[in-house]
Amino acid sequence: MKKLMSEIPEHERPREKLLAKGAQALSDQELIAVLLGKGTRQMGVMTLAEKISKVVDEKGLDLTAVDLMSFRGVGEAKAVLILAAIEFVRRRIKPDGLKIEIPADVLPLIRHFADRKQEHFLSISINGANEVINVRVVSIGLIDRSHAHPREVFADVLSDRASGIILAHNHPAGSLEPSPADVQITQQIKQAGEIIGIPLLDHIIFNRTGYYSFQEEGLIWSKE
Repeated sequence: MKKLMSEIPEHERPREKLLAKGAQALSDQELIAVLLGKGTRQMGVMTLAEKISKVVDEKGLDLTAVDLMSFRGVGEAKAVLILAAIEFVRRRIKPDGLKIEIPADVLPLIRHFADRKQEHFLSISINGANEVINVRVVSIGLIDRSHAHPREVFADVLSDRASGIILAHNHPAGSLEPSPADVQITQQIKQAGEIIGIPLLDHIIFNRTGYYSFQEEGLIWSKE
């Protein structure tokens, strides 16, 4: 993607694109660029938005003003605007917590990762009522080369006081069938969860058109 707004044809710029096609047509980076309005002399708004998008992925709902203001060009006003937008949407999309009845229920929260060029390994914290607490990016890159160690997976899940966890990762290209590495990390996390008392409820592999659920395929026992 072109980094300077001046390099982008007018009809493809985030604001104009939103007006013509709706907000759903914009990438995460473009949505943040709309909220930012402009970049700095040293960094174009699209580059700044890309960097902020990565932090939002990592922090999820734990994102703070301090996280945002660590970027040059993001002051209190822009940080407050972004946080307010996230909270406004959170309250209306899942005012009482999104409840997970079947694996597909989690897809609206993670589907936007399907467009990422690299694999994003996600953890979804679930409370005792099967409601989503938070969604976080654990690692980025090929799953067999990423740091998807149980220690990293459960660190924030424990702080959430979660009762269960769902894993998910996107397959940028190719089949949704799990690779040997997918199966191995699933077993590792499942065993670790059994030890610390936070069961693995499912591992979902997804792309733009579909998903594969370890639980639906009988590879993970469902929560009682």
